[in-house]
Amino acid sequence: MPSTREPAVAGLFYPADPQKLQLLVHRYLDLATTGSQAPKALIVPHAGYRYSGGIAANAYHLLEQAGDKIHSVVLIGPSHHVGFRGIAVPSVDYFTTPLGNVLIDKSKIAAISELPFVQTRDDAHQEEHSLEVQLPFLQELLEEFSLVPIVAGKVSAEEIATVLECLWGGPETLIIISSDLSHYHDYITATQMDLETSKAIEHLRPELIEDGSACGRVAVSGLLNVARKFGLGAHTLDLRNSGDTAGSKDRVVGYGAYEFH
Repeated sequence: MPSTREPAVAGLFYPADPQKLQLLVHRYLDLATTGSQAPKALIVPHAGYRYSGGIAANAYHLLEQAGDKIHSVVLIGPSHHVGFRGIAVPSVDYFTTPLGNVLIDKSKIAAISELPFVQTRDDAHQEEHSLEVQLPFLQELLEEFSLVPIVAGKVSAEEIATVLECLWGGPETLIIISSDLSHYHDYITATQMDLETSKAIEHLRPELIEDGSACGRVAVSGLLNVARKFGLGAHTLDLRNSGDTAGSKDRVVGYGAYEFH
């Protein structure tokens, strides 16, 4: 019998009702203002949709013309609940959202599981929102795809880069790094910090991304290393924070959306 990872934040970070969820996803996509070039990789935020859904949509909007061309998604996000060394992959067959099941690519997971820092840990995935909140956008935009979900614990950018190179593939494979930016600074401080982080991303300079500038900093840095190696360019699609979307300006969380092509 197939095994599934059930949604942990449906009804909290996004609607648990399928129809309401579909409507909300498409409302964000309809408001997106970015172009139509299909990306090789994206960096997207992972807060509740009322906070960062519109920012994420400005990245996912790029997939609207590529729904039948992308068949594999490699999704990496930071661990928020379980501390461990390395990266964690799941043992289950599907990840489930209110919109249905997403097939896990067991063959690609097996390929990277030979690396010494990769481990199978369902506990690292069970409550993790950084991957889950991306799935409804992908389910609505891609016709048929399989997923390689990766939770990053204490791991180096070089190790992330090794995994990405193993899974890079061709135009059929999309890489997504799930990361918010600065956390809990005042609006002016956060705006300046996030602008500097965005400049580092656009110039593929991971060494300029400081501790505390992004919760997915290591995975972002790993992507920048591989992007530089493979000659990709990076572009900022959206840069805002919770003070712009659904919160006060006293203590904000930064959100950015970036494309690599």
